[in-house]
Amino acid sequence: MEYIIPIAIFAALGILAGVLLTVASSVFAVKTDERVELISDALPQANCGACGFSGCADYADAIVNKGAECNLCRPGGKASAEKIAEIMGVQVTAAEPQVAFVRCSGDCKITPHKYEFDGIQSCAACNRFYNGSKLCTSGCLGYGDCVAVCPENAVSIVDGIAKIDNSKCMGCGLCAKACPNGLIAVRNISQKVDIFCSSNDIGRITRSVCSNGCIGCKMCERNCESGAIKVIDNHAVIDYDKCTNCGKCAEVCKIHSVRLVERLAERA
Repeated sequence: MEYIIPIAIFAALGILAGVLLTVASSVFAVKTDERVELISDALPQANCGACGFSGCADYADAIVNKGAECNLCRPGGKASAEKIAEIMGVQVTAAEPQVAFVRCSGDCKITPHKYEFDGIQSCAACNRFYNGSKLCTSGCLGYGDCVAVCPENAVSIVDGIAKIDNSKCMGCGLCAKACPNGLIAVRNISQKVDIFCSSNDIGRITRSVCSNGCIGCKMCERNCESGAIKVIDNHAVIDYDKCTNCGKCAEVCKIHSVRLVERLAERA
């Protein structure tokens, strides 16, 4: 009996503890909507933050519990938007796919270096020394910070400048966030006009360091019937909400810093 009684007591305490834990888990359980998990599964799990939320799980929770729109996921595109709308029981128009582009054409053949950078091979690191190693302090440095963060391997460095493969780019914008000079922008895939210069210097200085640089002559601005293109801070800037893709700005740009790009077929 000296062994049986202690064993029985411990067994009874274990059973009591199990019952109490079961009751407590039921009473204090946080109720979750199963739609959150279903929506999370419908997302591509890129966790890129392009939707404005910290990740796919956070976005899924925001859709169900905070009324977020169903079509904010750029990488998921039309397929994810339609599936999420079906789960939520609503009608939604999928957002147009987007792609990134580099607002610079000053490669190594065009823009020379003012010094050799031997530090950490990073655009952010190089930019701390005299605004970068190239003579144009507004241009692409070419050390590949954008390449390192691209989840689709859509960015590469060619002749010292970033190039984006539009067939791979999902428009997440991670490369844009990584660029210390803010040279990468994201636009709708249907837009045909891009500006390949972001120099804030006056035309004379810009041309002295890059023969492809915008001189701010305003010819594009004068010939744009929709008022979509303006010269701001000595370089052309496009308001894509106004742009009609007519291409007149590219036709009159003698420097070819404003260019028409091939229209890509819309991706699903």
